[in-house]
Amino acid sequence: MRMVTPDPLSGARAASTLTLKDRLTQIIPQEQERIMKIKKEHGSKILGEVTVDQAYGGARDVNCLISETSLLDPMEGIRLRGHTIFELQEKLPKVNEEPLPEGLFWLLVTGEIPTMAEVKQLSDEWAARSEAPKWVEDLMHNLPKDLHPMSQLSIAMTALQKDSKFQKAYASGVNKKEYWNYCFEDSMDLIAKLPWVCSTIYNHSYKGGSNHTVYDKNVDWAGNIAQMMGYKEEAFKECMRMYMVIHSDHEGGNVSAHTTHLVGSALADPYLSYAAGMNGLAGPLHGLANQEVLRWLKEFKSQYKIGDSVDPAQLEEACWATLKAGKVIPGFGHAVLRKTDPRYICLRNFAQKHMPEDPLFKLVSALYDVAPGVLAQKGTVKNPWPNVDSHSGVVLQHYGLSEENFYTVLFGVSRALGVLSSLIWDRALGLPIERPKSFTSEWIDNHFKNK
Repeated sequence: MRMVTPDPLSGARAASTLTLKDRLTQIIPQEQERIMKIKKEHGSKILGEVTVDQAYGGARDVNCLISETSLLDPMEGIRLRGHTIFELQEKLPKVNEEPLPEGLFWLLVTGEIPTMAEVKQLSDEWAARSEAPKWVEDLMHNLPKDLHPMSQLSIAMTALQKDSKFQKAYASGVNKKEYWNYCFEDSMDLIAKLPWVCSTIYNHSYKGGSNHTVYDKNVDWAGNIAQMMGYKEEAFKECMRMYMVIHSDHEGGNVSAHTTHLVGSALADPYLSYAAGMNGLAGPLHGLANQEVLRWLKEFKSQYKIGDSVDPAQLEEACWATLKAGKVIPGFGHAVLRKTDPRYICLRNFAQKHMPEDPLFKLVSALYDVAPGVLAQKGTVKNPWPNVDSHSGVVLQHYGLSEENFYTVLFGVSRALGVLSSLIWDRALGLPIERPKSFTSEWIDNHFKNK
């Protein structure tokens, strides 16, 4: 792997020979003790209350989950183990300019910024675990080419589950204090095989089964995703590194993260838990937004005859016409955020550097200047600012990755870094099966009538 010399981010560990698992073994007892202390001191304190509207409204804004890896602030955006996206771009080890996902995974698991040596060691370990069984390869090549890519991802994960170390250890009666160990091993194996799974789905579905799917052990994990899909240029590898980092984790309450946690709480192994999360990600209200935005941009550009040199006045008029027709401007607003999504800014900065003349980027950039004012003036939108989905598809299509149905697979591959690091900690902390209490509508109606 071609690496630059990193800043001395973690001088005390600069010469460390510890693997990620070695370091995690050191950290877990300290964290277990810390959580026990928190529960002892604050266990009876109230985090919030739940209204009937929230019970009917998808538990929106109900404070009841623990997710150690990230926290979403309405004004600040996502912080991954306390670090903003922009801080991570500066602090995490890099190949060129974009941080390596290996470094992010180390951070999510340990809470520590890794050294370049630690990242290189982790990258080598993923490379060593990257090969998939021949029978799974045959299975994937025999799937219908028009089967949705997310269905193919789910099938690949449940097939790979045959070799789950967690499942085998549980069946043999392993001590529950060791659950995290086998969850870690499965998570490492799963993540290591994702470049192969991702590229196999892409090449099978869109490239006539062409074979670029040999893992290059001299190239980093995200670089292999690009390379195994047939994209050799370094700019696209950089795009993949950036994409995998910014989409990796987004608190614990979103569908893919919560589903992985929920299924894992029943002691399903990481393969089954992650597959369940990906089935949730495939839902159009969660993981399909970026492709829907891209389709809308193309239709919007054509319908209102917007040229490559975007006229702001024309664009404002087109935005108002869209809203007055009872339609939405997709890619703007967020369930939690109340300002521009930092992940959007990250994508925008990348595009300004690598594709400033791309016609769709010019349109997205112009919408950034115009649409928030229109939406704010309309007055019915809590957050008129763009989110990550308004930009990510535009960056991918610039490099020729125009197969929009595949975009959610890339999202899912990235999200593995977050949901699996959280799952490791679920088992390390011995979190129980998740089982909230439910009520019937009749019970609610009668209960409050009698108040």
